[in-house]
Amino acid sequence: MTTEAQTPYARLLKVVAKVEPHEVKAVTVSLVYFFFLMASYFILRPMRDAMGTVYGVENLQELYTGTFIVSFLVAPAYAFCASRIKLATFLPWVYGFIAATMVVFFVLFTTTEEGQDRWVAAAFFVWTSTFNLLIISVFWTLMADMFSRTQAKRLFGFVAAGGTFGTLAAPTFTALFVNSVGVNTLLLISAGGFTITAFLVKVLEKEKKKFGEMGGDVQKTTLDRSLGGNPFEGFAVILKSPYLLMIALFILLMTTISTIVYFQLGDLISKNFESREARTQVYALIDLAVNGTTVFLQLFATGRIIERFGVTTGLLINPLVMIFAFLAVAFSPVLIVLGSLQVVRRFAEYAVAKPSREMLFTVLDQESKYKAKNVIDTVVYRFGDVTSAWLSAAVLPYGVAGLAIAGIVASLIWLPIAFLLGKRYENVRAGELVGKAAPAAAE
Repeated sequence: MTTEAQTPYARLLKVVAKVEPHEVKAVTVSLVYFFFLMASYFILRPMRDAMGTVYGVENLQELYTGTFIVSFLVAPAYAFCASRIKLATFLPWVYGFIAATMVVFFVLFTTTEEGQDRWVAAAFFVWTSTFNLLIISVFWTLMADMFSRTQAKRLFGFVAAGGTFGTLAAPTFTALFVNSVGVNTLLLISAGGFTITAFLVKVLEKEKKKFGEMGGDVQKTTLDRSLGGNPFEGFAVILKSPYLLMIALFILLMTTISTIVYFQLGDLISKNFESREARTQVYALIDLAVNGTTVFLQLFATGRIIERFGVTTGLLINPLVMIFAFLAVAFSPVLIVLGSLQVVRRFAEYAVAKPSREMLFTVLDQESKYKAKNVIDTVVYRFGDVTSAWLSAAVLPYGVAGLAIAGIVASLIWLPIAFLLGKRYENVRAGELVGKAAPAAAE
């Protein structure tokens, strides 16, 4: 019988992304898992953005405040469950729960009377903006718990391409069929996708066990356990580690930039397009442009770029790009320029910066990955959103150019943080990568 190492598919992965024979199944399942995860969310994303304009762009800061509050409540609830339920059981149910909430919103949108949909739109915006970070955090936490630091440099960019394929397929479907199937039906399609991801997590659990039995350069942890501790331990872990605090600051500045761009774009789109469907299509087309330009680089170049130039370079790309992008908007604050800025920003983030950022967690112990990372990816992220949202709302009356100046200032602060964080990660010694010693080494 043909062995895994001899199959044409395995040889192709070896050439494209340096995937070793024993990694083929795990990498493939991870890629497919990320595809369904991101497709399920990105079907909802244009709808979520459109719901924000239904509530009112001038009041978006209220939605961001609500999202931060809900995120602050969800993070300890997630930690509570992870501390008492085996990870192998708990992680799939995260996606099952999200799927159930989408069915609930389908019923709400279908039955809500005219005039009351503004509040349902607000609830949908807040909940979608809360769980989107949670589900992606769970995915990358599992990846950091499954693949070692050296594996991550080779594989994370390629695995990320699965998510980009998902983000490419979903807005394409939305842009083409939202008028024929209706906005509400997208909720049921998304629920089906999340259900599939729950089953794929179980497959990865088995692959992780195989890795552990092989020995060598692999993570030695297991999902067949709960984490223990208390629901707020993730906050304490962050405060005790300068390395994690620096990651939190990096994320805070990143979200500040993205929220400024979001306000700029929302203001111009709401002024240029009247209907909910038209706004949904515009957001979907922007997503399509981003993801179409990203996937090729992730498949064939991201891993090689990071291996060649290091994680520091990957982290520096976004702040450097945004300094020049905001300068362009300041001089020409029109929709085509701002739309192009959003495409460039997210291309740089998804293609290189995101995989680089997730590699920072491969050197941490399992508790830090599942507890501290979740807090950073949800509470810290949304704190950056809410503070930037109120700042953007205050600056918005001065025009899109005023927001661009604020973005330039934030990017200039972000740049040295990215450099210092990358250097700390790359200076961790090889003997200090596993277990409790890792965070101390990074400090």
